[in-house]
Amino acid sequence: MKQVTKGQWGGYDTYILHSRELEVTLLPRLGNNVISLWDRKENREILRRPEESDLSFYLQKPYHFGMPLLIPPGRIREGQFQFEGTSYQFEPNSAGGHHIHGLHRAQSWCVSDIEEDEEGCAVTTEFNTADDPRWMEQFPVPLKFEMTFRLQDARFKQTLKVSHLGDKNIPFGMGYHTWFMIDGEPDRWKLELPVQSVYELNNELLTSGNLLPLGELEALNQGMELAGTNLDTVLRIGDEQSAEAVLMRNDGYGLRYTADKEFFRHWVIYTKGTADQFLCIEPYTWLPDAPNLDKDSSFTGIITLKPGQTLAVSSLLEIIYPEL
Repeated sequence: MKQVTKGQWGGYDTYILHSRELEVTLLPRLGNNVISLWDRKENREILRRPEESDLSFYLQKPYHFGMPLLIPPGRIREGQFQFEGTSYQFEPNSAGGHHIHGLHRAQSWCVSDIEEDEEGCAVTTEFNTADDPRWMEQFPVPLKFEMTFRLQDARFKQTLKVSHLGDKNIPFGMGYHTWFMIDGEPDRWKLELPVQSVYELNNELLTSGNLLPLGELEALNQGMELAGTNLDTVLRIGDEQSAEAVLMRNDGYGLRYTADKEFFRHWVIYTKGTADQFLCIEPYTWLPDAPNLDKDSSFTGIITLKPGQTLAVSSLLEIIYPEL
């Protein structure tokens, strides 16, 4: 069962990683998204999977399904910012004339490697920003992305490698807008997430640079019940806290979502209205509107990429099964 097979979705090739526990479906030619994570033991879909009839909507807003990669994540005021004397203008694409969720959307990635061994299987994909004219118009910096997806038993790991091929320092931020299913049963689920404070947002959902106490969200540190919650909240991890979210069902089944603490210091939790079908757990390396905040990188999470530098950033999803 530790193998990679090919399939189709909406006329596009998919690559499916198999283990005894899971089937992970990748869509490289439309944004390199993980569009499905099927739990074979539980016979359930872990992610919000797009139907083929959703293709037109998916092409408009691919970050509404699966585990989409955001480069960079969150909103940027009017799409404008400056960094080390260079001005950038990203396309305003949201209400209020702001930019949201980055330049990475439905670009075509190429599969460069497939591995199958006794431990598991993996697919590696690549994308060069210089091949995307719209990207280069907004962020004229040649970058090479390599993503390795590895499945081993009930553990699914994503590693993004970013190589800076340009000639000046640039700001870099990334995140994942991961849509977990809670199956219309929010009363059965709890979320445990070690966090220290809330980032204040203004009425346009842009970060102000102020930190607020957790208040009722203090319950996240012990395990917060999801029933009745309505969240679109940006949270800060404390220095001594782990970058790990645990989503547990009341029968002992759950998901452990771990990010690289060196880079991921912020989480966004989004329920899309009152929690019912979905819970988005979104690890970010930088804050929404990070380049426009008058704060240092320890606060904003901005990574300064230097010419010739290569950066590798990982996250891991593990399925927790009830003990027999």
